[in-house]
This record gives sequence, C-alpha cells and structure tokens, in this order.
Amino acid sequence: MSFDDSSRLESQPTTWRRQDDPEYSDDPEFRRFTSQLSDQLFSLTSNVTRLSNQIALLGTKRETERVRERVRDLIDETSNGFKEVGEGLKKVQQWPDLNASQKFTQGKLNREFKASLTEFQVLQRSAIEKERTSAAAARAALEDAGGSATSPSGQGPGSQQLQQEQEQLRLAPQDEVDFQESLIIERESEIRNIEQSVGELNELFRDVAYMVHEQGEQLDIISENVEGVRDDTRGANTELRTASRHQKAARNKACCLLVILAVVLTIIILAVVLG
Repeated sequence: MSFDDSSRLESQPTTWRRQDDPEYSDDPEFRRFTSQLSDQLFSLTSNVTRLSNQIALLGTKRETERVRERVRDLIDETSNGFKEVGEGLKKVQQWPDLNASQKFTQGKLNREFKASLTEFQVLQRSAIEKERTSAAAARAALEDAGGSATSPSGQGPGSQQLQQEQEQLRLAPQDEVDFQESLIIERESEIRNIEQSVGELNELFRDVAYMVHEQGEQLDIISENVEGVRDDTRGANTELRTASRHQKAARNKACCLLVILAVVLTIIILAVVLG
C-alpha cells in the first residue's frame, strides 16, 4: 500500500455513509473516545518537548535541584500518561465492527503514539545517564570529603564541578555531610524509579509495535480490496462501453433492414396495383 493511497484514504470524508446501513453507521462513542485519546496524546507530546528542554540543562552550570525535580516530575507524569493512552489504544484495538474510516483512525493513533513513545524513551535514557553521572560525582565528592585529595585534571566535563563539590564537602560540618548523603540516596532511588518506568514502557512499546504491524497488514488487505474494486469497476465500464457500441450497431442494422423491407413492400404493392 503506497503512502499516497494511505493518505488519500485516511483523509476520506465520512459524510457519505448511509445512515440506514449498519456497516457504515456512525459510532459517536468511538469518535468521542478516539478524540479524547488524540487530545491526551497531544498533551504528552508537549510534555516530551518540555522534558527535552529540561534534560538539556542537566550537567551544565544551569543544573539545579529545581531542574532535577522538574525532570523527575515530567518523567513520572508523562510515563503515567503513556500508560493510560496505551490502555486506551488496546481498547480501540478490540472495538467491534470497525469500518474502513475507523480503522484508519485507529492506525493513525497507533503510529503517532509509537513515535511519541520512542522519543520519550530516548529522553528517559538520557536523563538516567546524566543523573548517574551527577550522582556518581556527588558520591565521590562525599567519600573524599574528609581528605584533601582533589580529582586530577582531564577527567572530563564533570571534573571541575566534582572538585568544587569536594572542596565544599571537605569544609562542611558533619550534619551537612549527612544531609548530602541523604540527597544522594534519594537521587539514586529516583534513578531506579526511572529505570523501572523504562522497563514498563518497553513492554507497552512492544504491544503498540505489534498493533501497528497488525494494523499495517489490515491496511494492506483493505488497499488490495480497494484496488480490486477499482480494477473491477474499470473492467465493467469497458464492457458497458463495448456493449453500448454493439447495441448501437445492432440498431443501425435493424433500421437498414426495415428500410429495405419497406422498399420491397412498396414495390410489391405498386406492382399489384398497376397490374
């Protein structure tokens, strides 16, 4: 099935449906439910954009506890939203008696959901990587807080920040060190939560990928049927034109025979009268 065919059929209006035909009858509940899923998916896409902007701040001078908090909140909110929409798509997948237009709506939602979820998973992994790097640097600084050692130069982008944290912790009182320890433990716990969310969404991604694949096979069948109907219609049109030409030729022959018969009858009648 070509992209042009898919786009043309997907944008096909539904106002032509016969209201008295159950196969093409409108389903307000399906329309309402899929519209709600589309709105939720749009909100999730907006969240993904905001999350991308916040993750870009991690590991830079603009990284703050507030930035990390926004990243965690956005990941939690968006992850739960994807799970909710994913369950809704599974319900749409099991919707009974879908017509062609509804199947295209179903397939469009599946593809958009898969694309957004893929982008979100990439951001999740990026956040985990940056959080791990930051937490490891903080842990190293805490462990070296009692000594005077400093990290050697050339350790990478986080070396300068690590040196600063080490110096601050070395001069900090014990209660501050304990507080930093609790923060590091909390950050490590948040990393594990994100990793768990990644695992759950991986399962959801596999389910949606299967639905997209299955929907693609259905669309190929519909496309083949549409093309078959188109070819049959063209063949029938050709046959009708051929039959029309034959019928016209037959009428012309019949007219010629009638004219000849009329001439013959006229001659016979004149011969009888004159004779």
